[in-house]
Amino acid sequence: MKFYLTAILFLASFAVFAQKQNVYFLKDDGRYVTNRDSADFIRIVREPDSASTLYNIFEFYPNGTKKLVGKSSRIDPPKFEGPCVVYFKNGARKALFNYKNNLLSGAQYEYYPNGKIYIAKTYPEVKSEEYRETEDYLITDELDSLGAVLVKDGNGYYKGFDDKFKKVIDEGPIKDGKPEGQWKGTDEGMHLRFFENYSNGELVLGISVTDKGDTVKYTKARGTEPHYKGGLTSFYSYISNSVKYPDYEKEHNIHGKVILSFIVEKDGAITDIKVLSPVTVNIDNEAIRVLHESRKWIPGTFYGRPIRTQYTIPMDFSLTEE
Repeated sequence: MKFYLTAILFLASFAVFAQKQNVYFLKDDGRYVTNRDSADFIRIVREPDSASTLYNIFEFYPNGTKKLVGKSSRIDPPKFEGPCVVYFKNGARKALFNYKNNLLSGAQYEYYPNGKIYIAKTYPEVKSEEYRETEDYLITDELDSLGAVLVKDGNGYYKGFDDKFKKVIDEGPIKDGKPEGQWKGTDEGMHLRFFENYSNGELVLGISVTDKGDTVKYTKARGTEPHYKGGLTSFYSYISNSVKYPDYEKEHNIHGKVILSFIVEKDGAITDIKVLSPVTVNIDNEAIRVLHESRKWIPGTFYGRPIRTQYTIPMDFSLTEE
């Protein structure tokens, strides 16, 4: 099944270091901020347990309630591995995810705020971290908030709820874990309704209609993320061939990772570049220059419509012996 994935593949950070742990302050949209008061949640990264190479990741809401518990193969940005538990603000379990190479893999479970199971999905094993534009998964089971079965063993009628579990925003038949036949739904953020036809789990045709009557047809996944032509491999190849290491930093062996956020406009242009994690002024400016001069990206889409999307990437500046 193909749905939209968040466009932010890499997260940036400002760190406050404590003994054997790093502390990060984040907003819900993935931006990192410098102080606790302006954060929507706090992430703590602790050293691996004995005989393990995985860092322990803990996230908390401002009131101290757990938000996430998981493990990562790196400190920053996180690269999740294995089980990861997510919690609602009321402390109830929200989801149990399983990761492999930072990608959802295998069985996944989501829950209602009352603790009852909401939906069970199964993701295929994907080896490449660049596999981000869409993700295929099977819906194996779904129940309503009272426990009534909607989908069992991959067959039934799926109802997808909004974040508050108040409204059905996505619904249609499920066959062998995949959408089949006529689906419909709404997207209040984009002020539209959509109607889709599936065959053997593949989208045949989608139609989205705005509140003003503007109609668009689409045959790709209802949501795609922006991407550089040729993928991240081509993008980082462009960066490595374009970066001019600043003289002062080169002479003094200064290196580090710059993390940048930017907007991919509806026409693919790169705008609003910001340094989220700086190294030095010269290195930061060089990272901005290279990103600014890159060719246009292929924009993200929702329901066949180009959208402005925020994206975040790291750029490593390091010197190698010649």
